[in-house]
Amino acid sequence: MNTTTQDSVHRKPAIATPATVRGFDYVLPVPTDERQRLARGWLWLGLLALIGSGVFSILLVLARTPGVNRLLPGVDFFRIALVVHVDLSVLVWFVAVAGLLWSINGARAGLRWGWGALALAGAGTTLMSLAAFIAPGVAIMANYIPMLDSPLFITGTLVLGSGVLLLVLRAMLGAPKVGLQIDGAGALHFGINAAAVATAVALMAFVWSYVVLPQDLVGKAYYEILFWGGGHALQFTWTLLMLVGWLWLASICGARLPISPRLTVLMFVLALASVFVTPYAYLAHDVATVEHRNLHTWAMRLGGGIAIAPIALAVITGLWSARGGDASTRPLRAALVSSMALFAAGGLIGAMINGSNVKIPAHYHGCIVGVTLAFMGLVYHLLPRLGYGAVRGRMATLQPYLYGAGQLLHIIGLVWSGGYGVQRKVAGSEQVLRSTAEVFGMGLMGLGGLVAIIGGLLFVLVVIRAMRQPAGATGSGTVTP
Repeated sequence: MNTTTQDSVHRKPAIATPATVRGFDYVLPVPTDERQRLARGWLWLGLLALIGSGVFSILLVLARTPGVNRLLPGVDFFRIALVVHVDLSVLVWFVAVAGLLWSINGARAGLRWGWGALALAGAGTTLMSLAAFIAPGVAIMANYIPMLDSPLFITGTLVLGSGVLLLVLRAMLGAPKVGLQIDGAGALHFGINAAAVATAVALMAFVWSYVVLPQDLVGKAYYEILFWGGGHALQFTWTLLMLVGWLWLASICGARLPISPRLTVLMFVLALASVFVTPYAYLAHDVATVEHRNLHTWAMRLGGGIAIAPIALAVITGLWSARGGDASTRPLRAALVSSMALFAAGGLIGAMINGSNVKIPAHYHGCIVGVTLAFMGLVYHLLPRLGYGAVRGRMATLQPYLYGAGQLLHIIGLVWSGGYGVQRKVAGSEQVLRSTAEVFGMGLMGLGGLVAIIGGLLFVLVVIRAMRQPAGATGSGTVTP
């Protein structure tokens, strides 16, 4: 299998043959042409989104921490901060990483589309962020994409969506052919291609919901239905890219994975097949019905669970058999282990949900942070391949563990409080903390959130430090596929 020159800096390339080596290798080469520069642009957008999200997350955690929240302006402030924090840290950051991966995955054709998509996404993100200070309107806590009911924020969301549409069209038109002889790189190509298809289905669902929505709906009811179908489809995008990240990072860390590329592709196919329950849900049931909502939830649980478990077991087995690795791979291993732990915690908490309380944000915080940590690890790995310095040192290794540990404390506090019925999406006096146990749970949530904020800031610092190093400082190069 072909490997990049850079990958050989970290470990010796090996050809998987049944007679000599057990396991398979999953590594993608990174181009050095204009696609690399486009990928750098998406990386910058994601980094700026995380910086902005970090600012709002500080205000958000303080708004829900007992005692401290009394010093803040109140519930409206909390809700506006929550909307912007979620949209920057989940929607924009995830889209930016997807844009990075689709840029290095695709062909050279359509680069103007790629730059246009990046410009639109950047403009939309700017408008959404400015709206929180200029014209916030009413904060609407809709699932998947919370909104500020403000013309400026809505315009920014539409501009961002237009950028995503252009990005996905280019990713699909320039998708590399996998072929019948599938190796590890081919399996990763397939997973990244499948994520683009899932995103196209999600965009279709958003438009479909808008067209058929009852005209008398307003406020939260309107946006909840508008984003429900497409939001579920987007979860397949992030999950597929996370699985790509797990396989890629595990191989870079020296693991030989006991899952064949063909079986991996089959897992990706199963996840992608579940995405196509989305149009069936629109054809079979009205968007405002419980049956429509339940179909999306069922598809996400079925498709995601079947695809994730075998790949996760293969990665765990491969890591267990692999040595600790050298200093250059320790930050990647830390990100991978933390990602899998948080995602598993989120999945377990999801099985415990009963009613509308803070167990729900605990569940999706675990899963979302699992995806985020996988993306962080990929960024660490890709930095020198995008012309920046390599990520090394204790701070880079500590960062994923610190971020993951903080988020784990955060969700444990939420689960603890959820057991006492503390409601979600409230702050200040609305939390109605009646007992010492409830205060302790939310206090633990606040402590974990602050630790996670430190971990997130460390990620930004580590990446910026690597970006300031001169290109080629690591003595590595890439080959253009």
